[in-house]
Amino acid sequence: MNKKLWSGRFQKAADAAMEDFQSSIFVDCRMAREDILGSIAHAHMLGRQGIISPTDADQIEEGLRSILTDYENGTLVLNKSAEDIHMNVEQILTERIGKAGKRLHTGRSRNDQVALDLRLYMMSAIGLTIGNIHNLQAALLKRVHEHIHTVMPGFTHMQKAQPITVAHYLMAYFEMFRRDVERLTDCKKRTDSMPLGAGALAGSTYPLDRSLVCRQLGFSSLARNSIDAVSDRDFCIEFASCASILMMHLSRFCEELIIFSSDEFRYIEMDDAYSTGSSIMPQKKNPDTAELVRGKTGRVYGDLFNLLTMMKGLPLAYNKDMQEDKEAVFDALDTVNDCLTIFTSMFSTLRFLTDRMFESAGCGFTNATDVADYLVRKGVPFRTAHETVGKLVLACLEEGKAIADLSLFELKAVSPFFEEDVFDCISLIACVEGRSLSGGPAPVAVLSHIEESEQWLKEQTSGDVSQ
Repeated sequence: MNKKLWSGRFQKAADAAMEDFQSSIFVDCRMAREDILGSIAHAHMLGRQGIISPTDADQIEEGLRSILTDYENGTLVLNKSAEDIHMNVEQILTERIGKAGKRLHTGRSRNDQVALDLRLYMMSAIGLTIGNIHNLQAALLKRVHEHIHTVMPGFTHMQKAQPITVAHYLMAYFEMFRRDVERLTDCKKRTDSMPLGAGALAGSTYPLDRSLVCRQLGFSSLARNSIDAVSDRDFCIEFASCASILMMHLSRFCEELIIFSSDEFRYIEMDDAYSTGSSIMPQKKNPDTAELVRGKTGRVYGDLFNLLTMMKGLPLAYNKDMQEDKEAVFDALDTVNDCLTIFTSMFSTLRFLTDRMFESAGCGFTNATDVADYLVRKGVPFRTAHETVGKLVLACLEEGKAIADLSLFELKAVSPFFEEDVFDCISLIACVEGRSLSGGPAPVAVLSHIEESEQWLKEQTSGDVSQ
């Protein structure tokens, strides 16, 4: 039986089932690199401050670097009975360098150590997630350029509303993902706070140089209160919240792509590489990739509620309940990044069935608002114009016609304000191009939006936002 590093106060060994129950090594082992780097910085500071001898500090740093090398080479063997990654690293260090290894934990608690590791890990993980969103946004911009003039119907209440373009439609999702980047960037700022030195909850009587450790590890600020430093998991909850909103955006996108790929719509066709068939129905081509992303959204929501529920009743400062934070936040992290990666590939390969989209936009009276606007420009009050066109639509429904199918004579029978030029104003192309206000679907407006978005993405990816 391995002796616990905290066993001095105990007279009997922990129950084997309890050891398995409380062990977190299978979850927190992914923070090995952060734990080792944090320990190197801590040991260096202890030596600089004269809290341990320079010789011991050098030995500890050298031993930790050898452990880091083994970890990066995949040869580091961890011990389940050592409970967690922190105890594992310290135990392996002591086995390698002897007595000096026992000095590493001077002025430190596992409470501030795990807070440090998790913040270091999540800062890197947030950067990875932002980078994956940038990749998806780049894929969106690439497809947008192909469809500046591709007309499709826009919807409200899942009913055809007005004609738009595929480019305009896709740029709506670009904006959603831009907000996701902004939220995650803010989340990273609040994660970027160095907790080491808080100890178990009340700091330390040793003359620790927290600022030195902060600089060594690349943090921007120090945690301002030792109790809050070890008991705060807001940054995990905030990441899970950001991830949930991001997954909601992906899920909405997937929902539409699933609908648009159905035989009833036939607006898009998924690539075979991102579809599956049926074990019984040979004709089927199922959009399983999009369905799985949509389904995994609930999983990330669950991770968020797991964290919120775990933290909601905890007294200050650290409690063992908080060991549950990593499994939830790591699952949210893995799920959202897997979904971003596979969605980007799926989206990049799908095919827009442009002729079908144009045909569909011509049905459902998507130009009705433009007919009303035409009458308004002729001097008819909007409410009167609205009622007139409503009656016109009702007549068309009864006769199985579109507004554009009506003759000028038939239009004048409804309102004398109709003239020959009405047909130039209510074509699908005219309807789209007439909406040239900033943010609208007209090609000139969309091109301006694309230009601004490309510049924003360039600035994002050329800086250190996602690093």
